[in-house]
Amino acid sequence: MPRTTIGLGIVLIAVGVIAYVATAFASWTALIPAILGAVILICGLIALKNQKLGIHIALVVAILGIFGTAMNVMQIGALIAGEAERPAAVITSIITFVLLIIYVVMGVRSFIAARRWKNSAQTEPAQR
Repeated sequence: MPRTTIGLGIVLIAVGVIAYVATAFASWTALIPAILGAVILICGLIALKNQKLGIHIALVVAILGIFGTAMNVMQIGALIAGEAERPAAVITSIITFVLLIIYVVMGVRSFIAARRWKNSAQTEPAQR
């Protein structure tokens, strides 16, 4: 998960920078995915030394990012209809939202697998 976390951070930074450039540097809010990405990247680097701490913090940041982007994601209907006020913000939010959802699902699956491995490792010596 640390490498996945670092990769996600880099992708989100790229999404934010591309959005900022695509909107002609109109608003710093286009950089929100990059800010999330930088924090997640730092968490990934922390996870290289202390995996449990780094990944837990990254997942909390990802969940907050999901809630933060959800408002713009709700405007997907207006985007499809061509009535979105800020189409770039909606598109960027959707990309960020989907990436964060995938990351959280992967993180939860990783925790479940680690828990199962830990439980099976603890019961094996008792069976011998």
